[in-house]
Amino acid sequence: MTILDRIIAQKRIEVAQHRASVSERVLESCPLFDLRVNSATAAIRASDSTGIIAEFKRKSPSKGLINGTVDVSETTRGYVESGAACLSVLTDEPFFGGTPADLQAARQANLTTPILRKDFVIDSYQLLQAKAWGADLVLLIAACLSPAEVRSLSEFAHELGLEVLLEVHDADELDRSLCDTIDLVGVNNRNLKTFETSIETSIRLVDLIPSSFVRVTESGLHDAATMLQLREVGYDAFLIGEAFMRTPTPGEALATLVSQLNAKQISPITN
Repeated sequence: MTILDRIIAQKRIEVAQHRASVSERVLESCPLFDLRVNSATAAIRASDSTGIIAEFKRKSPSKGLINGTVDVSETTRGYVESGAACLSVLTDEPFFGGTPADLQAARQANLTTPILRKDFVIDSYQLLQAKAWGADLVLLIAACLSPAEVRSLSEFAHELGLEVLLEVHDADELDRSLCDTIDLVGVNNRNLKTFETSIETSIRLVDLIPSSFVRVTESGLHDAATMLQLREVGYDAFLIGEAFMRTPTPGEALATLVSQLNAKQISPITN
C-alpha cells in the first residue's frame, strides 16, 4: 500500500466521522460560509502578481516535521505582506498536521486573499467544509479520483462559488481528468506514490495544458532560478510551502525570493 493509498483510506474514515457529527445544514449555517469568494484566477493573472501560492504546512509524510512552532495567522499575514498572490493551508491532520482551525484562522487574518483548502478531497461533503471554513478554492487530485468524480466534484464546487485546482502528475492523468469545470491545473513535481521530486515533470506537461487554464507548478521549488525557468516555459503560478516553512520566518523567506525574482537573481532560499 502506497502512502497515497493510506491517506485515502484514512480520509474515507474521517469523512464518515465528520458527516456523522456535523450535518451539511450545520456547515451551511457557519458564518464563513457566506463570505464573498476571492478569485485565485484573477489574483494570479493580475498584472502585478508574483504568482506565488504560499503554503502553511507543518509536516509531511516525506519530510516529517517541517515547522511546528510558527503561528498560522502571523505566518499567512506575513506571506501576504511579502507578496503572495494566494495562500494554501493544509487541513489534513494525521499526515500533514493541519486542522480546520488553521484554515479558519488564515481566513480571519486575510479576508481578501484567495485561500486554497489543501487536502485530499474525495466527497462533496468536503467541499461544504471548505466553504464553511473560509476557503476560496479546493484541490482535486487526479490520482485519487475518477474522471466522473473530478467532473461532479468540480461542478458542485462551482455551485458553491469555489474555484477548482486540478492536480496531475503525468500526461495520462491530465488527459483523462481535465474538463471545463476546472479553473487551475497544477502539475505536482512530487510523485504521490513514490514521493520523488523532479521539475522535469512540469516541463514535460506544460504544453499539454491549454492556456485558458491557470498553469500551476507544485513541489520542489526552492530558488528563483527554477521559478524563472518554469515561468519562461509557461507557468503562471508557483505553489511553495516547504522552502518557506523550513525557515524561522516564512514571510521573510518569501520576501527574499520575491526580491530575487525581481532582480532575476538565482540564490537559493536559506534559513
